[in-house]
Amino acid sequence: MEASVHEIANGIYRISTFVPEVAAPVGFTFNQFLVLGDEPLLFHTGPRRMFPIVRAAVATVMAPEALRWITFGHVEADECGSMNDWLAIAPHAQVAHGATGCSVQLADLADRPAVLARYAHERARLHRRVRRDATPIRHRILRFQHSNP
Repeated sequence: MEASVHEIANGIYRISTFVPEVAAPVGFTFNQFLVLGDEPLLFHTGPRRMFPIVRAAVATVMAPEALRWITFGHVEADECGSMNDWLAIAPHAQVAHGATGCSVQLADLADRPAVLARYAHERARLHRRVRRDATPIRHRILRFQHSNP
């Protein structure tokens, strides 16, 4: 199993891994998005067992240890299964998520406290720090699960 890496916009990479055993005989493709910038962000970590593959793919673009932000749409193994593996290799990385995800799931699952990205101004600040030059695709892939407090 091997991941492919494609730059889909300036500084934004899609990492795709086809796994024929999932949903056989058709197979399934897992995707992660890497956003470069002053504070690089990984959207979706992939399942825990795919960590070595995704890490190797990220390493073709940047040093995985320099990752700053980890986020995902919701808490499931395919979206955040290797979250703690990323936290272990990237000493300054933090998970950013919405209120429900942080309090109900991530407070227990994440090896380091997650950052609440609940309010629009917090998400905007994080977006600016991740990628200074805004691109339309960034807004489509950097979605945070959030709920009303």
